[in-house]
Amino acid sequence: MQQGDIATQSAVAPRVIEFDDNKLLPELFGEHDKNLVRIETQLGISLINRGNQIALTGPKESIELAEAGLRRLYARLKGGEGIEDADVDAALRMANQPTDLFGQQEPVIRTRRRHISPRTPLQAEYIDAIRRNDLVFGLGPAGTGKTYLAVCMAVSMYVSGQVERIILSRPAVEAGERLGFLPGDMKEKVDPYLRPIYDALYDTLPADQVTRKLENGDIEVAPLAFMRGRTLKNAFVLLDEAQNTTTMQMKMFLTRLGENSRMVITGDLSQVDLPTGQKSGLADAVETLGGVRGIEMIRFTAADVVRHPLVARIVEAYDARQGAASL
Repeated sequence: MQQGDIATQSAVAPRVIEFDDNKLLPELFGEHDKNLVRIETQLGISLINRGNQIALTGPKESIELAEAGLRRLYARLKGGEGIEDADVDAALRMANQPTDLFGQQEPVIRTRRRHISPRTPLQAEYIDAIRRNDLVFGLGPAGTGKTYLAVCMAVSMYVSGQVERIILSRPAVEAGERLGFLPGDMKEKVDPYLRPIYDALYDTLPADQVTRKLENGDIEVAPLAFMRGRTLKNAFVLLDEAQNTTTMQMKMFLTRLGENSRMVITGDLSQVDLPTGQKSGLADAVETLGGVRGIEMIRFTAADVVRHPLVARIVEAYDARQGAASL
């Protein structure tokens, strides 16, 4: 860890924070104090642990962020959750979030396998929006958690009895859904396009339960074409990769919403695979439905990417080039 003083005009006297459960401190600090080092590096401060205390030295604003982040991590440990590198980064991103903004520390998603906490303020808004609205759009680049969090919310609402089934869908094969040209039965044709959805399911429910609920129809994973002509009642319905729908497909899907159902539509408008000149159904829906009561649109950015830090920089670089090209 950094041991020297940090020379800055805004530096203040060291602040000391104390934790009451010594058994949690090794995990809070991390092996060889790696979590403290990570916070030091990101915020440009000094952290020195003495027993159950940590002395923080550096600019006042950075110290306040570090203290809020450490207390969030400590609360996570007290709640029985572990800490990974990404959780340290998330705690710092969430440090400015008012603790009472959503009526609790943050809107945690509870499933049978794990509890999922938002890792950016906008993720917290997204979770809260899904809880409050019948229809939510999650827009933005890959890695922002828009699909993963939606599936987790679906499982959470199913487990709690708020919905009776989960329906998860994606357009397949460049939105044309030419499944007949692919080998195998319907499941074998569709599964490659739905793998990210399956991954989220297995992360929130035991594998045997996922298999059983897929077999009895409580969880349905199907291509978009299978939604036509249906009314989806008492269900949590997710349409992923919606940027690859046509305008007619999107209208068809939106009008499937039935009584006591929740619908989430996710997509990245910068990754449209439709034929040149064909308008994305997602883009059309965003233009048409903005401001409609009962619909909320959450727009993620590169700042919400929670994969490898390089991914966020890659997204920013592409966004910057696209912005320059449009000038």
